[in-house]
Amino acid sequence: MNDPPMENGSSSTPFVHLHNHSEYSVLDGMCRIEDMVQRAVEYGMEALALTDHGNLFGAIPFYQACQRRGVIPVIGCEMYVAKGSRFAKEPSQKDRHHLVLLCADETGYRNLIKLSSLAHTEGFYYRPRIDKELLRQYSNGLIGLSACLSGEVPQLLLNDDYDGAKRAAGWYAELFGREGYYLELAYHGLEKELKVNRGLLSLARELELDVVATNDCHYLDHSDHRAHEVLLCIQTQKTFADDDRMRFPSDQFYFKSPREMEKVFGELPQALAASAQIAHRCRLVLELERKGGKLPSYPVPEGLDEGSYLRKLVLEKLSERCPGCDARYTQRVEEELSIINAMQ
Repeated sequence: MNDPPMENGSSSTPFVHLHNHSEYSVLDGMCRIEDMVQRAVEYGMEALALTDHGNLFGAIPFYQACQRRGVIPVIGCEMYVAKGSRFAKEPSQKDRHHLVLLCADETGYRNLIKLSSLAHTEGFYYRPRIDKELLRQYSNGLIGLSACLSGEVPQLLLNDDYDGAKRAAGWYAELFGREGYYLELAYHGLEKELKVNRGLLSLARELELDVVATNDCHYLDHSDHRAHEVLLCIQTQKTFADDDRMRFPSDQFYFKSPREMEKVFGELPQALAASAQIAHRCRLVLELERKGGKLPSYPVPEGLDEGSYLRKLVLEKLSERCPGCDARYTQRVEEELSIINAMQ
């Protein structure tokens, strides 16, 4: 018999949350970063992931919050993946799949930044989207999870297309490597999830892939689910009284304790343990000592440094755009240039 769970909510099997949405999943996530990291500490979690929808806006505040509290930060993102090309922007392309990506190292972090940027600059159509072409280019250093019911593999299983799900899972496994792609098991009390989980377990056995247990955390406490519904009303411009308003299908999308997760997945301890194993593979170290951050090196003409060359270009353009402008403009230029130069 296993030892009883500890009073702080921990369990006999190590578990960490790898699928979490903060306030930076705008009008969808309600887990404030500081509160979420503190809750992870209270639950005895050694690590924690941030996987906001389609962006990395919270990555640095999350990293710093984890560093202050001795928690391993796992920077990630729940990406939107276009069903075809990211450049296709017709009504038929509005639907997209979800895919959770986690940074294992600095290469993965740089690739995730690139994916997020291109999702906004090239693939944006209702949501920032990548496609499989980009994934093939920027998959190094990343760990992939099959995501929630909106993931490609779960969607195929829901549609009773097991062979299609097998092909899709095989494609991701080949891309990330069999040790870098996990089939994500989640259960928020939905019948659809039971169906999908059965399919995922079958795929895991057939393709020799690992599974990992997650909870799709959109708010911190169970009691926050009503407030989260209000947040969704704001996003969709509905009122709480509207029968057709968007709502989550259950009240289980909160930051559960390891003990609660063990109650859900107690028969699959390997899926719980995989969460901690994945987190320990993610050892990203960011150098954030400089208050101004880091600016890229830029080639400049001989005899000039980066600061003087930038000043030359700015003053030339100022003269073109504002011939004979008064001292207020040049004073503002000098002030802003001094701020940029101080960041070097």
